[in-house]
Amino acid sequence: PGYTDAFTLKYIFPGGYIPALSEIAQGYEGLRYFLTDVEVLRMHYGHTLKAWYDRTVAAHDAIVDLYDERFYRMWTFYLAGCYVSFMNGGLVNYQLQFSRSRTALPLTRDYMAEAEVKLTAGSQ
Repeated sequence: PGYTDAFTLKYIFPGGYIPALSEIAQGYEGLRYFLTDVEVLRMHYGHTLKAWYDRTVAAHDAIVDLYDERFYRMWTFYLAGCYVSFMNGGLVNYQLQFSRSRTALPLTRDYMAEAEVKLTAGSQ
């Protein structure tokens, strides 16, 4: 387990805590759920953060009008730092799937690819 840095705790997510995967595993033990899938979103979340950063920069005037320049700088700093950390610094994001039944899902992730094709076909 690591720690949540002071900047994030003070300015971005006051009172927040980012648990380690080992802490999450301890938390669900003893519950009536099965961990049915774990996906490690290594670089994926870095790309998401870059998109958020780009959209934030593009919306500079609207954000400053709604909040202020300090707020804008704080969030661009946070998003840029997170982007670099996910792309180069070893941060990862885990996506965990729980189910009440071990047999609720297919044995492979093929069903996810099929669903993704259907979803993306509708958005084009």
